[in-house]
Amino acid sequence: MADEQKMTLDKFEEAYEDVKKVTLETKLIYSDYWSNTTGNKVYLKPENLQRTGAYKVRGAYYKITTLSDEERSKGLITASAGNHAQGVAYAAKCYGVKATIVMPTSTPLIKVNRTKALGAEVVLYGNVYDEAYEKAVELSKEYGYTMVHPFDDLDVATGQGTIAMEIIKELPTVDYILVPIGGGGLATGVSTLAKLLNPKVKVIGVEPAGANCMQESIKAGHVVALPSVNTIADGTAVKKPGEKIFPYLKENIDDIITVPDEDLVVAFLDMVENHKMVVENSGLLSVAALKQLDVKDKKIACVLSGGNMDIITMSSVVQQGLIMRDRIFTVSVLLPDKPGELSRVAGVIADVSGNVIKLEHNQFVSINRNAAVELRITLEAFGSEHKEQILDALNKEGYKPRIVRTNI
Repeated sequence: MADEQKMTLDKFEEAYEDVKKVTLETKLIYSDYWSNTTGNKVYLKPENLQRTGAYKVRGAYYKITTLSDEERSKGLITASAGNHAQGVAYAAKCYGVKATIVMPTSTPLIKVNRTKALGAEVVLYGNVYDEAYEKAVELSKEYGYTMVHPFDDLDVATGQGTIAMEIIKELPTVDYILVPIGGGGLATGVSTLAKLLNPKVKVIGVEPAGANCMQESIKAGHVVALPSVNTIADGTAVKKPGEKIFPYLKENIDDIITVPDEDLVVAFLDMVENHKMVVENSGLLSVAALKQLDVKDKKIACVLSGGNMDIITMSSVVQQGLIMRDRIFTVSVLLPDKPGELSRVAGVIADVSGNVIKLEHNQFVSINRNAAVELRITLEAFGSEHKEQILDALNKEGYKPRIVRTNI
């Protein structure tokens, strides 16, 4: 293995002590909800509650501690549109060194302003991360800045691995650790340290189904690049995993699970309703993967890697989650064109505790006065069983409800 002595227990212990200076303590949260639904004891590692809203500050800070005074004095540079940008900016501020962050021009203004507020200089360049990264490399060469790669750096990965130290210290009998994978830095650090501390601990990496670059790379036995990625989990939408970290991850990860986007949508709803926590789509990969893990009576720690989600995305995910869980649905019924029909339909729905949240009334769908009015009713239900009760009640009254695509 390349750089065999680089990721050692001594290094991880050093990182653990260093990182404690700048991180919040994110103690494990026992999840009644996921424990009951899976038949295991499930614990959440809430890095969504970490400083800057993600685990990234760990790797960035440890990387800075390993640099020489000369390297630090030249300033740091990185490219990121998300959590790594704020992690590097915060870690650099703690250390009192200059940081330059290259962000794609499409980066939301709130992320740009947050990064600037942490004292970093922001350069907007390119449409996507890859173009921003190329610019960062160019500026690094031009000005002698020290590069802090988001994931393909053994020191950065060692810093991220401190999460495993915390999990195992708090829950020494943990059987499984589930960890999201984008480029692979977090999973590399966590799996390598977990195996050093206890080889019996199983570490499972979780990727979005539409960005499974690590799964394909492990299958091939070497790093491969996906032609494209397509997932709502933007923090893990990576085409190609890290070359330097790959040998460590290949050796230490036990399995990789891929999760479709629709499972992330309902996991967001479950997390908000059961734990009152906002976790971004990438951070939800670990809990969304639980239903694919065919084990019982095990202690499982799920790393929630971040919680930085903009409000527009959040509202869209909540809406889609409610629809997918049959908590909101729309039916179309045809009514005779005569007074009192609307209140009769409302009465049928009220009798089975359906809650009407929107009505659309169209009197011009037919010249047949016995079925001349289309009524589209958007309803709130308790779930699939209640939805079927409402539909049955309407059918019994002869309304022949037809489900239509919900657009609330």
